[in-house]
Amino acid sequence: MAVERILEYMRERQPEIVEQIRALVEIESPTASKTGVDRVVDAVTAAASGIAEVRRYPQAEHGDHLRLEFDIPTRGDGQVLALGHLDTVWPLGTLERMPWRVKESRLWGPGVFDMKAGVVYMLFAARALRDLGLRSRRRFVAQLNSDEEIGSPSSTRLTKAEARRSAAVLVAEPSFGLEGSLKTSRKGGASFWIEARGVASHAGLDFESGASAIVELARQVRRVSAWTNLDRGVTVNPGVFRGGSASNVVAEKAAAHVDVRFQTKGQASDITRRFRELEPLDARCEIHITGGIGKMPMERTDDVIRLFRLAQSISAEMGVGLGEAAVGGGSDGNTTAAMGIPTIDGLGAVGEGAHALHESILIDRIADRAALMAGLVHRL
Repeated sequence: MAVERILEYMRERQPEIVEQIRALVEIESPTASKTGVDRVVDAVTAAASGIAEVRRYPQAEHGDHLRLEFDIPTRGDGQVLALGHLDTVWPLGTLERMPWRVKESRLWGPGVFDMKAGVVYMLFAARALRDLGLRSRRRFVAQLNSDEEIGSPSSTRLTKAEARRSAAVLVAEPSFGLEGSLKTSRKGGASFWIEARGVASHAGLDFESGASAIVELARQVRRVSAWTNLDRGVTVNPGVFRGGSASNVVAEKAAAHVDVRFQTKGQASDITRRFRELEPLDARCEIHITGGIGKMPMERTDDVIRLFRLAQSISAEMGVGLGEAAVGGGSDGNTTAAMGIPTIDGLGAVGEGAHALHESILIDRIADRAALMAGLVHRL
């Protein structure tokens, strides 16, 4: 009965939800623009006025972070944490070629899918619980970060602190696929630099005296690339390769930047050990390894499955099917899941085109997704 009331509430207020999404999308907020991101922070703060206690964490380099503790009826202690971010990958000026528009039963615009609509769903989830007088077991807290698109360098400590106080974490990142599946596992990621140093010499007059850093590095890249195991969900991608000074010089220096993705903590440990144990194949060369794990994986644990089943049952009460998916990209949910806090991801908008020119969300899935967020907070 409560879920039906929440869904009806969202349907009645869908025009308001759309206008709030538009307001955020039309404020460009690339991570690198503190001014732009802080304008979105201001807009969310204003939208939360009267329904949440707002705490702002000022940042010098990037946009400020927000903590919202919503004023909803509760039955007990503890909190449920919703996670989101206010920064986007789109540079200033993108609205000129990707303007906000309503077309083909979708909302279009930079950041609408990833993930400004999800932020609005949090706000209206709290409004629904408050206005309908639906008592939840725990407090509802949202943390909105402003540096997620670059790996959350300044917000991770805040995320961890809130997660330690939380019974569950609800991540309002976009869903998977046009059917709106939740994300029950995400790969972790690592970034390594392999730097090779050889012996420079003239390629024509004194070739044999040289030891090419480029040749050494190419051999190392071939070695680490062989660690890719698609069946186990491990990928090793040397995405950047640079070195040398001129074609007639045996290269003294070269470096490669390698992206690694993995599904389990065990794989993370194994891949780190392998990189650290690399040795030169040419004894005249040296190699140096820097970098490491950026995000641990979000694994499909029993706790994650329990959260998914709860979400699935709430969706069923609304007459909506709900699937699950494993994805390669990471989010702040990786951080909380790796801490052992029950986490479910992909609770945001249903659509497609994250980081792409066709970024858009389905209008007819707005009400049920906002209702799903509210229903989870109510039941948890």
